[in-house]
Amino acid sequence: MRTGSIPGSTGQVRPMRLLGDRGLGAPCEEVTDFGPDLAKLVEDMFATMYAAEGVGLAANQIGVPLRVFVYDCPDDEDRRHLGHLVNPRLVVADGVTVRGPEGCLSVPGIEAGTPRFDHAEVEGFTADGAPVHARGTGFFARCLQHECDHLDGGLYLDHLTGLRRYRALRAARRAPWAA
Repeated sequence: MRTGSIPGSTGQVRPMRLLGDRGLGAPCEEVTDFGPDLAKLVEDMFATMYAAEGVGLAANQIGVPLRVFVYDCPDDEDRRHLGHLVNPRLVVADGVTVRGPEGCLSVPGIEAGTPRFDHAEVEGFTADGAPVHARGTGFFARCLQHECDHLDGGLYLDHLTGLRRYRALRAARRAPWAA
């Protein structure tokens, strides 16, 4: 029996920032206040991620330049990983490099085969300030790396080269949401 509330159930859906927004390209600031505003941000991020049908969301994707991300992501064995990280730090990214389909809520409708390590570990804190460690393989490792990239001002498109990059950027320019 579940004793807590469902993440995001008390949150508000916030507008998503899209490719071209300057806030997506800037590194985020460390969180210093672990108070109720941070807890509200995490709830809003879960609500926004679920409304957009994503598996991860970084704070700068909703216009908040803080080092926070949320996730509800399966791994390759279909085990569910649910949580959030404040001030995350990617401490391990290794193993084989796998090129797999990757998309982004800030680049809607566009996927590209993106190379990522098959294993990743991230350390950080919960919204209450408790230390937390997330470890993932496969798709969940991809998610952890993707969200850490966001907080450093990067997008999955930055990992693409050659024809894959050209096609993804061309599709983004032609997308109905493009400015």
